[in-house]
Amino acid sequence: MTNTPRDLAFLRGLTQSRGRTGSPITRRDALRVAGLSAAALGLAACGVQGKKVAAPQASAAAGYWADKKKTGTLRFANWPLYIDKEGKKYPTLEKFTKDTGIKVTYQEAIQDNSTWFGKIQPQLSAGQDIGYDLMVMTNGIQLGRAIALGYLVQLDHSKLPNFAANAGARYKNPTFDPNNTYTVPWQSGLTGIAYNPKYIDGDVTSIKELWNPKYKGKVGMLLDSQEIANFGMFLLGIDPDKSVQADWEKAGVKLQEQRDAGIVRKYYENDYVDALVRGDIWICMAWSGDIYQQVAEGQDLKFVVPDEGGNIWTDNMCIPKTAQNPVDALAMMDFVYQPEVAATLAKYITYITPVPATQALVKAEADKASGDEKKSLELMASSPLIYPSEADMAKLRSYKTLTSAEEKVFEGIFQPITQG
Repeated sequence: MTNTPRDLAFLRGLTQSRGRTGSPITRRDALRVAGLSAAALGLAACGVQGKKVAAPQASAAAGYWADKKKTGTLRFANWPLYIDKEGKKYPTLEKFTKDTGIKVTYQEAIQDNSTWFGKIQPQLSAGQDIGYDLMVMTNGIQLGRAIALGYLVQLDHSKLPNFAANAGARYKNPTFDPNNTYTVPWQSGLTGIAYNPKYIDGDVTSIKELWNPKYKGKVGMLLDSQEIANFGMFLLGIDPDKSVQADWEKAGVKLQEQRDAGIVRKYYENDYVDALVRGDIWICMAWSGDIYQQVAEGQDLKFVVPDEGGNIWTDNMCIPKTAQNPVDALAMMDFVYQPEVAATLAKYITYITPVPATQALVKAEADKASGDEKKSLELMASSPLIYPSEADMAKLRSYKTLTSAEEKVFEGIFQPITQG
């Protein structure tokens, strides 16, 4: 295996669904499992025994970093299939070691956010080393708790010049972590609308099409509460980031009306893709990575971020407060924001990279390539599923950051719609 796709078959090998029987779960599958049910929420809640910390102060960050030194060692916890790999080697990590002298112990230790947080929370609460200096967590319930409970280190941005220079504007100052105080993105993905043009006349541009009676019984919605909640709010012109309980209730009414009218065939996990290809459903909520995979395999499917808005989720690098090698962790955070390094990761992972400059690098590589390799690179460089337009990015919103009390209310509104 090489970092650059050699042909379309190789690209399919990288991007084929990893969530099916006998294969590792996809990154998005894991995210969906983590937030799927109240049971998952309860699991995370059971592990949280702590007090929220005060709002971060710049002096606190400076004080933490004042005596920290590079050790030449880094312990990195990530998700499965989430970094470039050749056989048993990780080229990006090897380049990092060559450039910095820092040796990396890399583990695919994270399967979902709730289980991971439940595992590390008791140790962090007790001030004990969790065995890792750098980890990747998704914006949402568990990351919010880790921040609130003071389990993460405030970053020294003076040591993150590549992030400052090369991160896309959408990835700076996120609502879930103002000013990137504790996190910088690893990769991200988005939720929009996919449709099969064999059954849909014209272009889909509005979220209203998911409520269109002429598609009765042929609409697919996602099972995840946060996903459908945002789409219900988009329909009503509500910004999820600024939403309150009254907004959730209004969105819940519209989603319940959609269900009661028989418009929704099913609330799907990752199995909506096969249903869309078969024609069981004609139009559905969808994750960008899934549809990119299908397009790469030759399926005639369309994906759009509706005019009213779409969801964006981000996996974030962060440093646990008990890290033994935090300076080395910061070095890795900054290293992957070099455009050449970020491009290597993007070509392997095929999610949305937080470094927009990688698109020009992939295009330049495509210009020099030939045959199937050229087609593969051109497909990636031109895909709005890997490189969303500025117009699309402006329409994307994160999930509402919820307090513990709000979680219960939120799930009480939306979970009965999908599982009732």
